[in-house]
Amino acid sequence: MRTERRLRVLTWHVHGNYLYYLTQTPHDFWLVTRPGNPPGHAGRTGVLPWGDNVHEVDAGEVCRCEFDVVLYQHREHWETDRLEVLSDAQRALPRIYLEHDPPQLNPFRERHWVDDAGTLIVHVTPFNRLMWDCGDTPTRVIEHGVVVPEDVRYTGELERGIVVINNLASRGRRLGADIYQDVAARVPLDLVGMDAERAGGLGEVGNLDLAAFTARYRLFFNPIRWTSLGLAIIEAMTIGLPIVGLATTELVTVIKNGESGFISTDVDSLVQAMRTLLRDPGEAKRLGDGARRVALERFSIGRFVDDWRRVLREVTA
Repeated sequence: MRTERRLRVLTWHVHGNYLYYLTQTPHDFWLVTRPGNPPGHAGRTGVLPWGDNVHEVDAGEVCRCEFDVVLYQHREHWETDRLEVLSDAQRALPRIYLEHDPPQLNPFRERHWVDDAGTLIVHVTPFNRLMWDCGDTPTRVIEHGVVVPEDVRYTGELERGIVVINNLASRGRRLGADIYQDVAARVPLDLVGMDAERAGGLGEVGNLDLAAFTARYRLFFNPIRWTSLGLAIIEAMTIGLPIVGLATTELVTVIKNGESGFISTDVDSLVQAMRTLLRDPGEAKRLGDGARRVALERFSIGRFVDDWRRVLREVTA
């Protein structure tokens, strides 16, 4: 059997948890940094246990290094860093653009800025690929894969729901700030995430502590109207929380009513479902078990790593 070549992948730190899961792939990842670690150029920051295969390279040194493939993850990196940081030879390397989001300006008519038949756009959900107009640029979907602590499982003793969203107050209606406020007035909910206090929440819970923190809650509520399938939802499913949320974007293919949670576009129906689960811990546990089964089947880290190994092998062949 032929040994898989270990690749040197140049990329950026955009979404910390996703990057951590991505770097479970058996290649070497080099993160473009800038002084002060600004967003998009943060490197090996935070509390995540980065592996020995994750390295940093200053933006000014990138052009003097050798890589096998470039993995872009943000429009700024494609439109600015690609032209100002990379050398001509590096711009010609095999390249992937990892698109984390659905279109933000128009839900069905927005053209993706990567217009290059030599670049592969990887979407994180089939819904995102459906909504983006990528023209002649080839596309692929690699669905999420997550890791949760082996010793953390759902207990659900708190008769409350948990909401996990960063910067909800500043991100407004798209992330469901109004829905959260409406539902929180009718159902006991706690919000955690960056700057959660400004929306009446508890504050930020560290990446390594989040699973154990959320496991005590009776249910996980997702008020987001328009986004990718959040890693926080999948992580919650993996430890066995039942999911209640809006029947929008990719979540409609993940949660089945009465099997793994409850989804609807009617907020009053969501409130009623949450009240039922708060009264009935046995039913909440049953749905949480269903959510965990879905997560283990669809969002395992092994499948995720295999998908990325396959794509990286194809583009560098």
